[in-house]
Amino acid sequence: MNTSIIIKELKFKAIRSSGSGGQHVNKVSSKIELTFDILSSKGINEKQKSLVIKKLNSRITNSGILILQCGETRSQHRNKEIIIQRFLDLLKASLKIHKTRKTSRPSKASVKKRLEEKKYQALKKSNRKKPLF
Repeated sequence: MNTSIIIKELKFKAIRSSGSGGQHVNKVSSKIELTFDILSSKGINEKQKSLVIKKLNSRITNSGILILQCGETRSQHRNKEIIIQRFLDLLKASLKIHKTRKTSRPSKASVKKRLEEKKYQALKKSNRKKPLF
């Protein structure tokens, strides 16, 4: 993954933010929309592309474009910085390969301890019953 090439491939679009904010929100386009075409990117190889598409399937359009938006602050430049960082974190997380879990059996000591605790609980509960005369 080459981040400098990927950042050059990003496309930004400034749109008007929603929500309260008075007159400022009605006249300033401070919300940033980031689009990234995964299929035509030269910053990631084919294996990484398939991994990203598999992991971020719900966030990618049918044409292979990832769209993110940020309208957290009133500053367009700050929103752009936030969305780039969020995008890079998302991309790195999707490229991370998790180890497969190996199945294991409980140790003899843990099995013995569990059974002893069960016997103790059963004894405690049986002692609470009314005695038979």
